[in-house]
Amino acid sequence: MKPALGARAAADGPAGASPRAPGSLRLLVAEDDRDMRELIGIVLGGIPGAAEVTMVESAVAAMDFMEDHAVAVLVTDLCMPGADGLALLRFARTHQPLCQVLLVTGFATVDSAVTALKDGAFDYVQKPFDTEHLRERAQAALEYHFALAESARLRQPAPATGEESPLVGRSRGMEHLERLIEAAAAYESGVLVNGESGSGKELVVRRIHRLGPRRDKPFVAINCAAIPETLIESELFGYRRGAFTGADRAKAGLFEVADGGTLFLDEINNAPMALQAKLLRVLQDGQFYPAGATDAVTVDVRVIAATNVALLDLVESGAFRRDLYYRLSVMEIDLPPLRERREDIALLATHFLERHSRRMGKPVVGIAPAVLGALLRYDWPGNVRELENLMQRMIILCRGERLDVDVLPAHLAQARAAETHPIDYLPPQSLEEMEAYVIRKTLRKTSGDRALTAEILGIDKSTLWRKVKRYHIKD
Repeated sequence: MKPALGARAAADGPAGASPRAPGSLRLLVAEDDRDMRELIGIVLGGIPGAAEVTMVESAVAAMDFMEDHAVAVLVTDLCMPGADGLALLRFARTHQPLCQVLLVTGFATVDSAVTALKDGAFDYVQKPFDTEHLRERAQAALEYHFALAESARLRQPAPATGEESPLVGRSRGMEHLERLIEAAAAYESGVLVNGESGSGKELVVRRIHRLGPRRDKPFVAINCAAIPETLIESELFGYRRGAFTGADRAKAGLFEVADGGTLFLDEINNAPMALQAKLLRVLQDGQFYPAGATDAVTVDVRVIAATNVALLDLVESGAFRRDLYYRLSVMEIDLPPLRERREDIALLATHFLERHSRRMGKPVVGIAPAVLGALLRYDWPGNVRELENLMQRMIILCRGERLDVDVLPAHLAQARAAETHPIDYLPPQSLEEMEAYVIRKTLRKTSGDRALTAEILGIDKSTLWRKVKRYHIKD
Protein backbone atom coordinates (compact mmCIF):
# COMPACT_ATOMS: atom_id res chain seq x y z
CA MET A 1 0.00 0.00 0.00
CA LYS A 2 1.05 3.63 -0.40
CA PRO A 3 -0.36 6.86 0.99
CA ALA A 4 -3.35 8.32 -0.77
CA LEU A 5 -2.34 11.87 0.10
CA GLY A 6 0.93 11.40 2.00
CA ALA A 7 1.18 10.65 5.72
CA ARG A 8 0.13 13.60 7.85
CA ALA A 9 0.20 14.19 11.60
CA ALA A 10 -2.83 16.33 12.51
CA ALA A 11 -3.01 18.78 15.35
CA ASP A 12 -4.31 17.61 18.75
CA GLY A 13 -8.03 16.94 18.86
CA PRO A 14 -10.65 16.47 16.17
CA ALA A 15 -10.75 20.16 15.40
CA GLY A 16 -7.19 20.02 14.18
CA ALA A 17 -7.67 17.09 11.84
CA SER A 18 -7.64 17.80 8.15
CA PRO A 19 -10.56 16.53 6.05
CA ARG A 20 -10.45 12.82 5.34
CA ALA A 21 -9.73 11.95 1.76
CA PRO A 22 -12.00 9.42 0.05
CA GLY A 23 -10.54 5.95 0.43
CA SER A 24 -7.84 7.09 2.89
CA LEU A 25 -7.00 5.16 6.06
CA ARG A 26 -6.82 7.09 9.35
CA LEU A 27 -4.76 6.36 12.44
CA LEU A 28 -5.96 7.71 15.80
CA VAL A 29 -3.68 8.18 18.82
CA ALA A 30 -5.17 8.49 22.34
CA GLU A 31 -2.51 9.43 24.91
CA ASP A 32 -2.78 11.83 27.86
CA ASP A 33 0.97 12.62 28.01
CA ARG A 34 1.68 15.33 25.45
CA ASP A 35 5.32 14.43 24.74
CA MET A 36 4.48 10.74 24.35
CA ARG A 37 1.51 11.62 22.16
CA GLU A 38 3.66 13.71 19.85
CA LEU A 39 6.34 11.04 19.69
CA ILE A 40 3.81 8.37 18.72
CA GLY A 41 2.34 10.72 16.14
CA ILE A 42 5.75 11.24 14.54
CA VAL A 43 6.50 7.50 14.56
CA LEU A 44 3.19 6.73 12.83
CA GLY A 45 3.43 9.64 10.40
CA GLY A 46 5.57 7.77 7.90
CA ILE A 47 3.58 4.53 7.71
CA PRO A 48 2.67 3.61 4.10
CA GLY A 49 -1.08 3.45 3.60
CA ALA A 50 -2.01 5.98 6.31
CA ALA A 51 -3.24 9.29 4.92
CA GLU A 52 -3.74 10.91 8.34
CA VAL A 53 -2.65 10.58 11.95
CA THR A 54 -5.01 12.31 14.39
CA MET A 55 -4.03 12.74 18.05
CA VAL A 56 -6.32 13.24 21.06
CA GLU A 57 -5.55 13.47 24.77
CA SER A 58 -8.20 11.21 26.30
CA ALA A 59 -10.36 8.15 25.72
CA VAL A 60 -13.49 10.32 25.79
CA ALA A 61 -12.09 12.57 23.05
CA ALA A 62 -11.24 9.46 21.03
CA MET A 63 -14.80 8.16 21.40
CA ASP A 64 -16.21 11.50 20.28
CA PHE A 65 -13.91 11.46 17.26
CA MET A 66 -14.84 7.90 16.30
CA GLU A 67 -18.53 8.80 16.36
CA ASP A 68 -17.97 10.93 13.24
CA HIS A 69 -14.85 9.50 11.57
CA ALA A 70 -13.79 6.09 10.28
CA VAL A 71 -10.60 4.91 11.97
CA ALA A 72 -8.44 2.06 10.63
CA VAL A 73 -6.04 1.76 13.59
CA LEU A 74 -6.40 3.11 17.13
CA VAL A 75 -3.21 3.41 19.18
CA THR A 76 -4.14 4.05 22.81
CA ASP A 77 -2.45 4.24 26.18
CA LEU A 78 -3.89 1.69 28.57
CA CYS A 79 -3.87 3.92 31.65
CA MET A 80 -5.49 7.35 31.25
CA PRO A 81 -7.54 9.54 33.62
CA GLY A 82 -11.28 8.89 33.39
CA ALA A 83 -12.13 6.26 30.81
CA ASP A 84 -9.10 4.05 30.21
CA GLY A 85 -7.79 2.13 27.21
CA LEU A 86 -9.93 -0.92 27.95
CA ALA A 87 -13.09 1.16 27.88
CA LEU A 88 -11.93 2.70 24.60
CA LEU A 89 -11.24 -0.80 23.22
CA ARG A 90 -14.78 -1.92 24.05
CA PHE A 91 -16.19 1.23 22.44
CA ALA A 92 -14.14 0.68 19.27
CA ARG A 93 -15.17 -2.97 19.00
CA THR A 94 -18.83 -1.95 19.26
CA HIS A 95 -18.85 1.13 17.03
CA GLN A 96 -16.16 0.27 14.45
CA PRO A 97 -15.60 -3.52 14.44
CA LEU A 98 -12.95 -3.38 11.70
CA CYS A 99 -10.82 -0.87 13.62
CA GLN A 100 -7.63 -2.50 14.94
CA VAL A 101 -6.64 -1.43 18.47
CA LEU A 102 -2.97 -1.30 19.46
CA LEU A 103 -2.36 -0.77 23.19
CA VAL A 104 0.65 1.03 24.65
CA THR A 105 1.28 -0.09 28.21
CA GLY A 106 3.82 -0.03 31.03
CA PHE A 107 5.28 -3.13 32.68
CA ALA A 108 2.80 -2.97 35.59
CA THR A 109 -0.21 -3.33 33.26
CA VAL A 110 1.03 -6.07 30.92
CA ASP A 111 -1.48 -8.53 32.41
CA SER A 112 -4.29 -6.12 31.56
CA ALA A 113 -2.96 -5.82 28.01
CA VAL A 114 -2.94 -9.59 27.61
CA THR A 115 -6.54 -9.65 28.80
CA ALA A 116 -7.35 -6.97 26.23
CA LEU A 117 -5.98 -9.22 23.47
CA LYS A 118 -8.62 -11.76 24.39
CA ASP A 119 -11.23 -9.00 24.12
CA GLY A 120 -10.23 -8.19 20.54
CA ALA A 121 -7.19 -5.91 20.71
CA PHE A 122 -4.76 -6.40 17.82
CA ASP A 123 -1.58 -6.28 19.93
CA TYR A 124 0.19 -4.33 22.65
CA VAL A 125 3.54 -2.51 22.86
CA GLN A 126 5.30 -2.17 26.20
CA LYS A 127 6.88 1.08 27.42
CA PRO A 128 9.61 2.10 26.95
CA PHE A 129 9.13 0.97 23.36
CA ASP A 130 11.46 0.77 20.42
CA THR A 131 10.13 3.23 17.84
CA GLU A 132 10.69 0.86 14.93
CA HIS A 133 8.80 -1.91 16.75
CA LEU A 134 5.84 0.42 17.34
CA ARG A 135 5.85 1.41 13.68
CA GLU A 136 5.99 -2.25 12.59
CA ARG A 137 3.05 -3.27 14.78
CA ALA A 138 0.98 -0.28 13.65
CA GLN A 139 1.80 -1.12 10.01
CA ALA A 140 0.72 -4.72 10.58
CA ALA A 141 -2.52 -3.53 12.19
CA LEU A 142 -3.19 -1.24 9.24
CA GLU A 143 -2.60 -4.04 6.75
CA TYR A 144 -4.88 -6.36 8.71
CA HIS A 145 -7.65 -3.73 8.79
CA PHE A 146 -7.21 -3.28 5.05
CA ALA A 147 -7.57 -7.02 4.39
CA LEU A 148 -10.62 -7.33 6.65
CA ALA A 149 -12.31 -4.33 5.04
CA GLU A 150 -11.73 -5.73 1.56
CA SER A 151 -12.95 -9.15 2.62
CA ALA A 152 -16.16 -7.58 3.92
CA ARG A 153 -16.59 -5.69 0.63
CA LEU A 154 -16.08 -8.84 -1.43
CA ARG A 155 -18.71 -10.69 0.61
CA GLN A 156 -21.38 -8.19 -0.42
CA PRO A 157 -23.93 -9.63 -2.88
CA ALA A 158 -23.13 -9.16 -6.56
CA PRO A 159 -25.21 -6.62 -8.51
CA ALA A 160 -28.59 -7.95 -9.63
CA THR A 161 -27.74 -7.09 -13.25
CA GLY A 162 -25.63 -10.25 -13.49
CA GLU A 163 -22.71 -8.22 -14.83
CA GLU A 164 -19.24 -9.51 -14.06
CA SER A 165 -17.57 -7.94 -11.01
CA PRO A 166 -15.09 -5.17 -11.82
CA LEU A 167 -11.37 -5.84 -11.94
CA VAL A 168 -10.00 -6.20 -8.40
CA GLY A 169 -7.95 -3.15 -7.45
CA ARG A 170 -8.31 0.47 -6.47
CA SER A 171 -4.84 1.82 -7.20
CA ARG A 172 -4.50 4.83 -9.46
CA GLY A 173 -3.28 2.56 -12.27
CA MET A 174 -6.38 0.38 -12.00
CA GLU A 175 -8.69 3.39 -11.96
CA HIS A 176 -7.05 4.58 -15.19
CA LEU A 177 -7.38 1.07 -16.63
CA GLU A 178 -11.13 1.01 -15.91
CA ARG A 179 -11.58 4.27 -17.82
CA LEU A 180 -9.70 2.87 -20.82
CA ILE A 181 -11.78 -0.33 -20.74
CA GLU A 182 -15.02 1.65 -20.73
CA ALA A 183 -13.82 3.76 -23.67
CA ALA A 184 -12.71 0.67 -25.62
CA ALA A 185 -16.04 -1.04 -25.00
CA ALA A 186 -18.03 1.88 -26.35
CA TYR A 187 -16.42 1.85 -29.82
CA GLU A 188 -15.58 -0.87 -32.34
CA SER A 189 -12.00 0.23 -32.97
CA GLY A 190 -9.01 -2.10 -32.72
CA VAL A 191 -7.60 -2.64 -29.25
CA LEU A 192 -4.15 -3.92 -28.33
CA VAL A 193 -3.58 -4.91 -24.70
CA ASN A 194 0.04 -4.78 -23.54
CA GLY A 195 1.11 -6.57 -20.39
CA GLU A 196 3.45 -9.10 -18.85
CA SER A 197 2.45 -12.75 -18.65
CA GLY A 198 0.07 -13.38 -15.77
CA SER A 199 -1.01 -9.76 -15.43
CA GLY A 200 -4.63 -10.41 -16.48
CA LYS A 201 -4.83 -9.42 -20.14
CA GLU A 202 -7.63 -11.85 -20.95
CA LEU A 203 -9.67 -10.56 -18.03
CA VAL A 204 -9.36 -7.05 -19.47
CA VAL A 205 -10.47 -8.24 -22.91
CA ARG A 206 -13.41 -10.18 -21.50
CA ARG A 207 -14.53 -7.08 -19.62
CA ILE A 208 -14.37 -5.00 -22.81
CA HIS A 209 -16.56 -7.62 -24.49
CA ARG A 210 -19.09 -7.73 -21.64
CA LEU A 211 -19.41 -3.94 -21.48
CA GLY A 212 -19.83 -3.55 -25.25
CA PRO A 213 -22.75 -4.07 -27.65
CA ARG A 214 -21.57 -7.63 -28.49
CA ARG A 215 -22.00 -8.86 -24.91
CA ASP A 216 -24.70 -11.37 -25.93
CA LYS A 217 -22.63 -12.78 -28.79
CA PRO A 218 -19.76 -15.33 -28.64
CA PHE A 219 -16.42 -14.58 -27.00
CA VAL A 220 -13.67 -16.79 -28.45
CA ALA A 221 -10.02 -16.79 -27.32
CA ILE A 222 -6.92 -18.33 -28.88
CA ASN A 223 -3.30 -18.22 -27.73
CA CYS A 224 -1.12 -17.78 -30.79
CA ALA A 225 1.91 -19.20 -28.95
CA ALA A 226 0.17 -22.42 -27.89
CA ILE A 227 -0.69 -23.75 -31.37
CA PRO A 228 1.91 -25.00 -33.88
CA GLU A 229 2.46 -22.76 -36.89
CA THR A 230 1.22 -25.51 -39.23
CA LEU A 231 -2.15 -25.70 -37.46
CA ILE A 232 -2.98 -22.16 -36.42
CA GLU A 233 -4.39 -21.10 -39.81
CA SER A 234 -6.84 -24.00 -39.89
CA GLU A 235 -7.83 -23.22 -36.30
CA LEU A 236 -8.64 -19.62 -37.18
CA PHE A 237 -10.06 -19.99 -40.70
CA GLY A 238 -11.19 -23.63 -40.84
CA TYR A 239 -11.19 -25.87 -43.91
CA ARG A 240 -13.52 -27.60 -46.31
CA ARG A 241 -13.93 -31.34 -46.80
CA GLY A 242 -11.17 -32.77 -48.96
CA ALA A 243 -8.89 -29.75 -48.50
CA PHE A 244 -6.06 -32.09 -47.50
CA THR A 245 -5.48 -35.73 -46.67
CA GLY A 246 -7.57 -36.62 -43.64
CA ALA A 247 -10.04 -33.75 -44.06
CA ASP A 248 -13.06 -36.03 -44.29
CA ARG A 249 -15.42 -33.30 -43.14
CA ALA A 250 -15.53 -29.51 -43.04
CA LYS A 251 -14.43 -27.63 -39.94
CA ALA A 252 -15.50 -24.10 -39.06
CA GLY A 253 -12.65 -21.84 -37.97
CA LEU A 254 -12.73 -19.63 -34.89
CA PHE A 255 -13.59 -16.57 -37.00
CA GLU A 256 -16.83 -18.29 -38.03
CA VAL A 257 -17.49 -19.45 -34.48
CA ALA A 258 -17.04 -15.87 -33.21
CA ASP A 259 -19.25 -14.31 -35.92
CA GLY A 260 -21.12 -11.37 -34.40
CA GLY A 261 -18.96 -11.45 -31.27
CA THR A 262 -15.35 -10.98 -30.20
CA LEU A 263 -12.21 -12.93 -31.12
CA PHE A 264 -9.30 -12.54 -28.70
CA LEU A 265 -5.85 -13.16 -30.18
CA ASP A 266 -3.54 -13.61 -27.20
CA GLU A 267 0.24 -13.35 -27.65
CA ILE A 268 -0.26 -11.98 -31.17
CA ASN A 269 3.50 -11.33 -31.23
CA ASN A 270 3.94 -15.06 -31.96
CA ALA A 271 1.78 -15.02 -35.11
CA PRO A 272 3.82 -16.14 -38.19
CA MET A 273 4.18 -13.66 -41.05
CA ALA A 274 1.95 -15.68 -43.41
CA LEU A 275 -0.85 -15.63 -40.87
CA GLN A 276 -0.41 -11.89 -40.32
CA ALA A 277 -1.25 -11.21 -43.98
CA LYS A 278 -4.51 -13.17 -43.72
CA LEU A 279 -5.41 -11.45 -40.44
CA LEU A 280 -4.93 -8.08 -42.11
CA ARG A 281 -7.38 -9.01 -44.90
CA VAL A 282 -10.05 -10.08 -42.42
CA LEU A 283 -9.63 -6.84 -40.48
CA GLN A 284 -9.90 -4.80 -43.68
CA ASP A 285 -12.94 -6.34 -45.35
CA GLY A 286 -14.24 -9.07 -43.04
CA GLN A 287 -13.57 -11.87 -45.56
CA PHE A 288 -11.31 -14.92 -45.69
CA TYR A 289 -10.99 -18.25 -47.52
CA PRO A 290 -11.00 -21.47 -45.52
CA ALA A 291 -8.56 -24.08 -46.79
CA GLY A 292 -10.06 -25.80 -49.84
CA ALA A 293 -12.79 -23.18 -50.33
CA THR A 294 -13.49 -21.34 -53.58
CA ASP A 295 -15.91 -18.83 -52.10
CA ALA A 296 -14.98 -16.24 -49.48
CA VAL A 297 -16.61 -16.36 -46.06
CA THR A 298 -17.83 -13.02 -44.69
CA VAL A 299 -17.92 -12.48 -40.93
CA ASP A 300 -18.59 -9.64 -38.53
CA VAL A 301 -16.06 -10.13 -35.75
CA ARG A 302 -14.40 -7.68 -33.41
CA VAL A 303 -10.73 -8.64 -33.03
CA ILE A 304 -8.86 -7.68 -29.87
CA ALA A 305 -5.21 -8.66 -29.53
CA ALA A 306 -2.76 -8.84 -26.63
CA THR A 307 1.01 -9.07 -26.41
CA ASN A 308 3.55 -9.66 -23.65
CA VAL A 309 6.39 -7.96 -25.56
CA ALA A 310 6.68 -4.53 -27.16
CA LEU A 311 5.02 -5.10 -30.53
CA LEU A 312 6.45 -1.91 -32.01
CA ASP A 313 9.96 -3.28 -31.43
CA LEU A 314 9.02 -6.31 -33.52
CA VAL A 315 7.73 -3.97 -36.22
CA GLU A 316 11.04 -2.12 -36.30
CA SER A 317 12.97 -5.40 -36.53
CA GLY A 318 10.76 -6.65 -39.36
CA ALA A 319 9.24 -9.52 -37.36
CA PHE A 320 5.72 -8.03 -37.39
CA ARG A 321 3.77 -6.27 -40.14
CA ARG A 322 3.54 -2.55 -39.63
CA ASP A 323 0.13 -2.26 -41.32
CA LEU A 324 -1.29 -5.01 -39.11
CA TYR A 325 0.13 -3.34 -36.02
CA TYR A 326 -1.66 -0.08 -36.86
CA ARG A 327 -4.91 -1.96 -37.51
CA LEU A 328 -4.73 -3.67 -34.14
CA SER A 329 -3.53 -0.74 -32.06
CA VAL A 330 -6.03 2.01 -32.77
CA MET A 331 -6.34 2.02 -28.99
CA GLU A 332 -3.61 0.58 -26.76
CA ILE A 333 -4.17 -0.44 -23.14
CA ASP A 334 -1.13 -0.96 -20.93
CA LEU A 335 -1.78 -3.32 -18.04
CA PRO A 336 0.63 -2.57 -15.15
CA PRO A 337 2.47 -5.49 -13.54
CA LEU A 338 1.53 -6.33 -9.96
CA ARG A 339 4.78 -4.94 -8.53
CA GLU A 340 3.76 -1.48 -9.81
CA ARG A 341 0.40 -1.55 -8.03
CA ARG A 342 1.24 -2.92 -4.60
CA GLU A 343 -1.83 -1.19 -3.16
CA ASP A 344 -3.87 -3.93 -4.83
CA ILE A 345 -1.98 -6.93 -3.42
CA ALA A 346 -3.99 -7.10 -0.18
CA LEU A 347 -7.27 -6.76 -2.10
CA LEU A 348 -6.30 -9.48 -4.56
CA ALA A 349 -5.06 -11.81 -1.81
CA THR A 350 -8.32 -11.42 0.08
CA HIS A 351 -10.31 -11.89 -3.13
CA PHE A 352 -8.50 -15.13 -3.96
CA LEU A 353 -8.78 -16.33 -0.36
CA GLU A 354 -12.54 -15.83 -0.45
CA ARG A 355 -12.97 -17.47 -3.86
CA HIS A 356 -10.77 -20.54 -3.42
CA SER A 357 -11.52 -21.30 0.23
CA ARG A 358 -15.20 -21.43 -0.74
CA ARG A 359 -14.42 -23.61 -3.76
CA MET A 360 -12.30 -25.99 -1.68
CA GLY A 361 -14.77 -26.08 1.18
CA LYS A 362 -12.15 -24.93 3.72
CA PRO A 363 -13.15 -22.35 6.38
CA VAL A 364 -10.09 -20.11 5.97
CA VAL A 365 -11.25 -16.56 6.61
CA GLY A 366 -8.19 -14.46 7.44
CA ILE A 367 -4.56 -13.64 6.64
CA ALA A 368 -1.99 -13.10 9.41
CA PRO A 369 -0.34 -9.65 9.29
CA ALA A 370 3.11 -11.23 8.89
CA VAL A 371 1.91 -13.13 5.81
CA LEU A 372 0.30 -10.04 4.35
CA GLY A 373 3.52 -8.10 4.93
CA ALA A 374 5.51 -10.77 3.06
CA LEU A 375 3.07 -10.60 0.14
CA LEU A 376 3.37 -6.81 0.01
CA ARG A 377 7.19 -6.91 -0.06
CA TYR A 378 7.50 -9.54 -2.81
CA ASP A 379 8.00 -8.40 -6.43
CA TRP A 380 5.70 -11.01 -8.10
CA PRO A 381 7.52 -11.81 -11.36
CA GLY A 382 4.55 -14.03 -12.28
CA ASN A 383 2.09 -11.21 -11.51
CA VAL A 384 -1.53 -11.85 -10.53
CA ARG A 385 -1.44 -15.45 -11.75
CA GLU A 386 1.45 -16.20 -9.40
CA LEU A 387 -0.38 -14.60 -6.46
CA GLU A 388 -3.54 -16.60 -7.17
CA ASN A 389 -1.61 -19.85 -7.40
CA LEU A 390 0.20 -19.07 -4.14
CA MET A 391 -3.05 -18.31 -2.33
CA GLN A 392 -4.47 -21.68 -3.44
CA ARG A 393 -1.33 -23.45 -2.19
CA MET A 394 -1.50 -21.75 1.20
CA ILE A 395 -5.20 -22.54 1.58
CA ILE A 396 -4.49 -26.20 0.89
CA LEU A 397 -1.71 -26.28 3.52
CA CYS A 398 -3.56 -24.20 6.11
CA ARG A 399 -4.72 -26.12 9.21
CA GLY A 400 -6.65 -23.33 10.92
CA GLU A 401 -8.95 -20.46 10.05
CA ARG A 402 -6.15 -18.04 9.16
CA LEU A 403 -3.19 -18.19 6.80
CA ASP A 404 -0.05 -17.92 8.94
CA VAL A 405 3.71 -17.87 8.29
CA ASP A 406 3.95 -21.67 8.47
CA VAL A 407 2.30 -21.92 5.02
CA LEU A 408 4.51 -19.30 3.34
CA PRO A 409 6.74 -20.78 0.61
CA ALA A 410 10.47 -20.79 1.35
CA HIS A 411 11.40 -17.91 -0.95
CA LEU A 412 8.88 -15.56 0.71
CA ALA A 413 9.69 -16.78 4.24
CA GLN A 414 13.44 -16.32 3.68
CA ALA A 415 12.95 -12.83 2.30
CA ARG A 416 10.90 -11.97 5.37
CA ALA A 417 13.53 -13.38 7.74
CA ALA A 418 16.34 -11.54 5.96
CA GLU A 419 14.62 -8.17 6.13
CA THR A 420 16.72 -5.66 8.04
CA HIS A 421 16.54 -2.01 8.92
CA PRO A 422 18.54 0.51 6.87
CA ILE A 423 22.16 0.52 8.00
CA ASP A 424 22.00 4.21 8.86
CA TYR A 425 19.07 3.75 11.24
CA LEU A 426 19.58 4.16 14.99
CA PRO A 427 16.44 4.33 17.16
CA PRO A 428 16.13 7.99 18.24
CA GLN A 429 16.13 8.52 22.00
CA SER A 430 14.37 11.90 22.13
CA LEU A 431 11.53 13.70 20.39
CA GLU A 432 14.03 15.99 18.62
CA GLU A 433 16.06 13.03 17.36
CA MET A 434 12.90 11.34 16.15
CA GLU A 435 11.79 14.46 14.30
CA ALA A 436 15.21 14.89 12.68
CA TYR A 437 15.21 11.23 11.61
CA VAL A 438 11.76 11.47 10.02
CA ILE A 439 12.67 14.67 8.13
CA ARG A 440 15.96 13.19 6.93
CA LYS A 441 14.30 9.96 5.76
CA THR A 442 11.48 11.80 3.98
CA LEU A 443 13.93 14.08 2.19
CA ARG A 444 15.82 11.00 0.95
CA LYS A 445 12.62 9.43 -0.36
CA THR A 446 11.69 12.64 -2.21
CA SER A 447 15.22 13.11 -3.59
CA GLY A 448 15.55 16.37 -1.67
CA ASP A 449 12.26 17.88 -2.88
CA ARG A 450 11.44 20.17 0.05
CA ALA A 451 7.98 21.15 -1.20
CA LEU A 452 6.94 17.51 -1.47
CA THR A 453 8.59 16.69 1.86
CA ALA A 454 6.65 19.46 3.58
CA GLU A 455 3.41 18.18 2.03
CA ILE A 456 4.11 14.61 3.20
CA LEU A 457 4.97 15.75 6.74
CA GLY A 458 1.99 18.11 6.94
CA ILE A 459 4.02 21.27 7.63
CA ASP A 460 4.64 24.41 5.60
CA LYS A 461 7.88 24.95 3.70
CA SER A 462 9.16 27.68 6.01
CA THR A 463 8.78 25.40 9.03
CA LEU A 464 10.61 22.62 7.20
CA TRP A 465 13.42 25.04 6.27
CA ARG A 466 13.87 26.06 9.92
CA LYS A 467 13.96 22.45 11.10
CA VAL A 468 16.45 21.45 8.39
CA LYS A 469 18.69 24.27 9.52
CA ARG A 470 18.19 23.49 13.22
CA TYR A 471 19.06 19.80 12.84
CA HIS A 472 21.87 20.41 10.29
CA ILE A 473 20.17 18.14 7.75
CA LYS A 474 21.66 17.89 4.28
CA ASP A 475 19.34 17.29 1.34
